[in-house]
Amino acid sequence: MSDPDLRASTSRESSRETRSDAPDAPAASGEARTRLVGSRTGVLADAVVTVVESAGRFGRTAARAGRAAAAVVMGPGWVFLLLIPAAFVAGYLFGWIELVIVAWAALVLAVVAVVYLVGRSPAEVSLALTHHRVVVGETAQGVVEVRNPRRRRILGSTLEVPVGDGLAELVVPGIRGGRAHSQSFTVPTARRGLVRIGPVRSVRADPIGLVRRELIWSPTEELLIHPRTVTAPSTSTGLIHDLEGQTTRDLSASDMAFHALREYQPGDERRFIHWKSTAKTGTYMVRQFEQTRRSHLVVALSLAPGDFATVEEFELGVSVAASLGVRAIRDGRTVSVVVSTITPPFAKRQTLSVRHLATHTPMRLLDEMALVEPASGALPLRDVARVVADEVPGISVAFLVCGSSVGIGRLRAAATSFPANVEVVAIVCDPESEPGLRRAAGINLLQVGFLDDLRTGLARGAAVA
Repeated sequence: MSDPDLRASTSRESSRETRSDAPDAPAASGEARTRLVGSRTGVLADAVVTVVESAGRFGRTAARAGRAAAAVVMGPGWVFLLLIPAAFVAGYLFGWIELVIVAWAALVLAVVAVVYLVGRSPAEVSLALTHHRVVVGETAQGVVEVRNPRRRRILGSTLEVPVGDGLAELVVPGIRGGRAHSQSFTVPTARRGLVRIGPVRSVRADPIGLVRRELIWSPTEELLIHPRTVTAPSTSTGLIHDLEGQTTRDLSASDMAFHALREYQPGDERRFIHWKSTAKTGTYMVRQFEQTRRSHLVVALSLAPGDFATVEEFELGVSVAASLGVRAIRDGRTVSVVVSTITPPFAKRQTLSVRHLATHTPMRLLDEMALVEPASGALPLRDVARVVADEVPGISVAFLVCGSSVGIGRLRAAATSFPANVEVVAIVCDPESEPGLRRAAGINLLQVGFLDDLRTGLARGAAVA
């Protein structure tokens, strides 16, 4: 056989294989049919497939209808839906005229209730906040504006605005065509955190309470409630300045603070040769400096509930940590604000790490401080101090913020996690104790009863021995 004949034969065989494989292509689409009726292709098999497909479509439609009904039908409405067919059947079956009358009356009420749900108001509703960030206790308001873009007057209605866990109800009067109506409401700011406001929704319901339809008119807004802070003294004065003002004993061949002169050694830079001393001694003498460190402040806040006796102590601790962090950021200091990490409930072992909060700007820090909350799986203060000492390099002063539940022994154990050249200040938030700064168990202990005590304590650097 010649080569052209061989190629033609191979082409025909390939074509036949392709045609024989073609019926298997829709196998995936017919997989459900195969599981149902196998390879049968008769009328009965087609009927079974049709019935099953119809039942599936009916089930999906019924599920959608059930969800839609559950969203609008209230408790009394479900009672009516059960009462109407039962009253009709019993009334006509047993000849009870009273039940028939009740059935027809209930059916009329149900139809009237459904009519209340028909249609949608042409109004345009918007939600806005006067401020998206406030401090605890400040006034925060939301404004709902309802505009009528049509020429005809729209009827009055009631709007609901979810505010956190609460609900604000606004009664909107009738609005003429082309007019708008604004109404404000107050947002509670008694506690720090994130408050979600909205969406604005209108409620259409019948007078009896059989059905209720909610219409969403606006997106959700968020309000951040920052912790209260105090204007602490500058970190260049007072306690922090005194702690960092101690000279270090580490010597360096190149720095800012001059220490002494020594003989020249191979490798020393010639620009540090002191020529006058060299001329007097006849030996090359070079300057020696005291090594200086760039100040790095660390503010560590424990989120373990066992470190705070009350919720008030924890909130005071959050305000203290936020005040220290904001002051350091504004002074241009290198600062790290850390909080405990939370170990998942079913974890095999405790998570030994800390979470660093954003310190780019005071606003970013306050945003994150507004969201911290105590948790049962959070690291206690001693572990937080140990992790911070291992992870954060070049610490000069470390502030450990906790509550009255942490005793002197635990504070001292936490302080020993840091190197000897790091000054540790334990800030104990206890409204029941006498505020003041003292030296106890080898650490600087600052008792804070109120947030204003922090300002006084930071300004008393001379009291630290």
